[in-house]
Amino acid sequence: MADNTGVISICGQRIGLGRGYAHHTLTIAVSDTTLAIELDDADVRVIRRTTTQPVRNIKSRPPRTATASTSGREL
Repeated sequence: MADNTGVISICGQRIGLGRGYAHHTLTIAVSDTTLAIELDDADVRVIRRTTTQPVRNIKSRPPRTATASTSGREL
């Protein structure tokens, strides 16, 4: 999942996709030398890998949700 500014981090490499992809879940194919990022409009952006780290997590982190206040005070 891309962060607030459209940046993803995979295999120790940070890739900026732009604010248009902020909070989007993307599909990424990882090979030994490239990362193929499937974008929403059926385009594929192929980027050369700069690291040799293996993939550790297969799923992205879930979006955060707001929790109720536990302060005990009523407004």
